[in-house]
Amino acid sequence: MKAPTAKKIEKVLEIHGDRRIDNYFWLNEKENPEVIQYLEEENAYADFIMKDSEEFQEELFQEMKARYKKDDESLPYFFNEYWYIVRYEEGKEYPIFCRKYKTLENEEEIVLDVNILAEGEEFFEVANVAVSPNNKLASFSSDNVGRRIYTLNFKDLKTNEILSDKIENTTGKAVWANDNEHVFYIIKDESLRAYKVYRHKLGTDTSEDVLIFHEEDETFDVNVFKTKSMEYIFMASSSTISDEHHFIPANNVFAEWKVIQPRIDDLEYSVEHYEDEFYIITNVDDATNFKIVKAKIDNCGMENWVDVIPHREEVLLEGFEIFKNYLILEEREDGLLQIKIIDEKTQESYYLPFSDPTYTAYIGTNLEFDTEVLRYGYTSLTQPNSTYEYNLKEKTTKLLKRQEVLGGKFFPENYISERIWADSRDGEEQIPISLVYHKDTKKSAETPVLLYGYGSYGHTVDASFSNVRLSILDRGFIYAIAHIRGGEYLGREWYEDGKMLFKKNTFFDFIDAGKHLIKENYTSSKHLYAMGGSAGGLLVGAVMNYEPTLFNGIVAQVPFVDVVSTMLDETIPLTTGEYDEWGNPNDEEYYHYMKEYSPYDNVEAKDYPHTLITTGFHDSQVQYWEPAKWTAKLRELKTDNNLLIFKTDMSSGHGGASGRFESLKEDALEYAFLLMIDDKR
Repeated sequence: MKAPTAKKIEKVLEIHGDRRIDNYFWLNEKENPEVIQYLEEENAYADFIMKDSEEFQEELFQEMKARYKKDDESLPYFFNEYWYIVRYEEGKEYPIFCRKYKTLENEEEIVLDVNILAEGEEFFEVANVAVSPNNKLASFSSDNVGRRIYTLNFKDLKTNEILSDKIENTTGKAVWANDNEHVFYIIKDESLRAYKVYRHKLGTDTSEDVLIFHEEDETFDVNVFKTKSMEYIFMASSSTISDEHHFIPANNVFAEWKVIQPRIDDLEYSVEHYEDEFYIITNVDDATNFKIVKAKIDNCGMENWVDVIPHREEVLLEGFEIFKNYLILEEREDGLLQIKIIDEKTQESYYLPFSDPTYTAYIGTNLEFDTEVLRYGYTSLTQPNSTYEYNLKEKTTKLLKRQEVLGGKFFPENYISERIWADSRDGEEQIPISLVYHKDTKKSAETPVLLYGYGSYGHTVDASFSNVRLSILDRGFIYAIAHIRGGEYLGREWYEDGKMLFKKNTFFDFIDAGKHLIKENYTSSKHLYAMGGSAGGLLVGAVMNYEPTLFNGIVAQVPFVDVVSTMLDETIPLTTGEYDEWGNPNDEEYYHYMKEYSPYDNVEAKDYPHTLITTGFHDSQVQYWEPAKWTAKLRELKTDNNLLIFKTDMSSGHGGASGRFESLKEDALEYAFLLMIDDKR
């Protein structure tokens, strides 16, 4: 079967006196039958190329699925007189939200069975199930397309009736006022920016809903949340570099909204409540890695902020939790997450001990305020995700739940994890790389390595366990994570040095990490592979252009590859809100810088590695046409005979398939592709 060829329709794009010719611009016409035909032709070609691996894909899928407990359930947590549990039943794809009154021995009540709601749907997602303060009602939101546009619904938990109240085009979140009658919610504009906050009274028509706030600055999104104390409702407007919070008492929906601190460029902050004060994590006063301050509720402007936890150059403060007698900090030092305990009475402070060379630790679900018990989570590349209970008074730790790996073939001691450091090309930095491999896998030029990266938005890819990943580790692969600039692995500056006019550092760090793995004899270019999704797809796409022979294969998941055109189109979701991440190409300097690395704009007539590209037709974060155009241009210009496969899920969005196990088929396809081209089946 011959690879599809997309027709070329010349489109001239001109700005700043610079002309770009985009022959595949027409592929953004979502309703055009020829576009659908092209995507279906690419899918048919992908199926044809991968046909010989169909049995192997099924083997991988069943292998991955067999490791999961089919009737699993979450660890119960207690909130407002009820224990809440999310569980799965064997043979069903979707969760069941449950609760038990006061004790776990009491009869189970079904809050929401998503399997019933999802009947007949190809894609279905439920988000933000929230129970009213009097425990009688629940709000929930659903999306049956995958574009992250949610319909808000309400359920009577006594009668199990779905109420007539139905609110379309929301972010999916509803915040209950303490009167049990009103909720606050957010709607999206045409570009899917969260921009208006409304108040709805149950039992009334949505036409009567009250507009509380309209965020007119297109670089800001708005959010609504309730404090852990349940005493205040907050409305937060946030851009990449600035925040503004308003609040009212949760007991009075008609109160005047007060501001904590009006927005200022480069001032970030978030808020939690404790007694008569607000605790605020912020970067004020050049606190690049953030600090914690507090202020009286009645006088909470920035001029009244008092330091609680000062800024430290070597420690990134990522979050905190307030208990009656303790302050818990989530910190990152030298790339590794730590949990710090501070006794507010004695001022004693200490860290919880963790032993793996690279790992993830995090504060868990802690909804009770007056407690001596902290829940936290821990996982590493060799240790399944575990939830612990730490007694703050007795200083003892108890394991509550560990992710089960079924099948009897997984033993943590059979796997080795390590962290190594690669020199950056500018000689200024060292790039951390986390690795995991089976103990029988030896370093050599013949050993396959899958290098994963992201490197944007300050999002850090920490070392965590994956059931799915075992399928390539057990077949001789080494899995590596490059903690590149653009993430916050080594602090806020690590992020700042990988965004805007420093974005190329992200790509160069990834390349340097790959070259280091070859230099240290972990692998060779013949067996080195790269994987990244969304902004990580931009990463691997850019790397393909810069160093097309460094990797033998690339997996680009929902890749953001048409950077210039997307950032010039303010009608596309996320564009205006991301000017502070990539820059605004209406500014000539940013335009030319973006154009230098944008994967689509830099495809050339040369050899490229084997490439698998995936997308979702309804993706609202990276539109399907970006990877479609990229594929078409690669097909036109590439000079090699390597595989180029483009697969579109016609029923899903940015997150892929919605079912618990259906998404494993996507993993099986990607791993089959890698194992096929490395001949490791």
